[in-house]
Amino acid sequence: MSTTTKASAIDHATQVAHSWVNEVARQFDTGDREFAYGVLRAWLHVFRDRLTVEAAAHFAAQLPDLIRGVFYAGWDPSAVPIKYDAEGFAVRLAHDATLDKRDVGKASAAVTNAVTHFLPASHLDKAMGHLPPDVRALLRP
Repeated sequence: MSTTTKASAIDHATQVAHSWVNEVARQFDTGDREFAYGVLRAWLHVFRDRLTVEAAAHFAAQLPDLIRGVFYAGWDPSAVPIKYDAEGFAVRLAHDATLDKRDVGKASAAVTNAVTHFLPASHLDKAMGHLPPDVRALLRP
């Protein structure tokens, strides 16, 4: 494999990750990509930690390389699933994304919309099937 091919693969992975962040920014109606990245990262982590190890691994397998890295960053599979309801999800997402709790619904919907822009809805729906109904409702646009 040539150096050019390796660099191209890295460039492509970076471009795809930028596309995800840009889509979250677009969905949230902001030009602040750092903010959009923080919301995406927090959403991925709070979502991941509510899933079983198996469900998280199945969902992560559908993610592009760098987004999958974000998904797994800091993960402790021995400590999941963390059992929280919609209120607990909202509190954690607000904290991790440095959002006002009143913005959690908008942020959750923005990231869910962005994720479904890139992944088939069936992949997200399968993972969401592992969540309690009140958490699923919070994540739905």
